[in-house]
Amino acid sequence: MTKFILLAATVVALGAPAFAADPAAGEDAFKKCKACHSVVAPDGTEIQKGGRTGPNLHGVIGRAIASDPDFRYGDSLAALGATGAVWDAASFAAYTADPAGYLKSALGNDGAKSKMSFKLASGGEDIAAYLTSVSQ
Repeated sequence: MTKFILLAATVVALGAPAFAADPAAGEDAFKKCKACHSVVAPDGTEIQKGGRTGPNLHGVIGRAIASDPDFRYGDSLAALGATGAVWDAASFAAYTADPAGYLKSALGNDGAKSKMSFKLASGGEDIAAYLTSVSQ
């Protein structure tokens, strides 16, 4: 069933018109994330000052899910990370739009939960573009 859902989502995504993500809009939208997340480069440079409730998002796009050694992830996100899954712009946007729903779909587990209770109604692709731009 999970494979069917992922296949259907892929077909819909490929059939949708492509819009370029906007890093500048993502920087502005990141204001919604700063209560829980920061963006700090490996050398300690603070790109975005933020909370410590969530993991540092520097380099998150292209990074293995649940792999920040300085953060204790919830069981469901850790289980997804154990599969070798990697964050890309699409998975990041889907997760931020509905964290628990994304995990339930990705894991095929109706009991999957997320510690992230905030749902980002829109702009996830832009935030992913912003995070990519500041993590290079």
